[in-house]
Amino acid sequence: MSLIKFNNRFPWNLPVLDNLLDTDEYFEPNSLLPAINIKENDENFEIELAVPGFSKNDFKVSIENNLLHVSAEKSNKEEEKEEGYIRKEFSYNSFKRTLRLPENINQKKEVKATFKHGILKINLLKLDIVKQIPKKMIEVV
Repeated sequence: MSLIKFNNRFPWNLPVLDNLLDTDEYFEPNSLLPAINIKENDENFEIELAVPGFSKNDFKVSIENNLLHVSAEKSNKEEEKEEGYIRKEFSYNSFKRTLRLPENINQKKEVKATFKHGILKINLLKLDIVKQIPKKMIEVV
């Protein structure tokens, strides 16, 4: 089983797809989610989220009940007082992203998360048992 890339901004309004593509199931249909890349290798899954403007301390990454939860919050306030005027500006950015993990993820091993140049990378190792099964080619007759 592989992870499924799911863009919640695309209008998937077909009830048939609700159970098939149930990643990000906890969020508003029109919420802005960071772009995500998911790559499966022989030994691991590599997940990349494009989240510029955040710092590594803004993120919360956890795994619970075979769900990977990634969220971040950032707020910024600026105030400038000069002769006769006050300028106040503030911003608030946040997101929450949830992905259903396949059963071949090794949750007992260390999960690595790194943040560099606006990209959050999460590395999830596969179970050793699953890695040992060789690829089988099937001839079409």
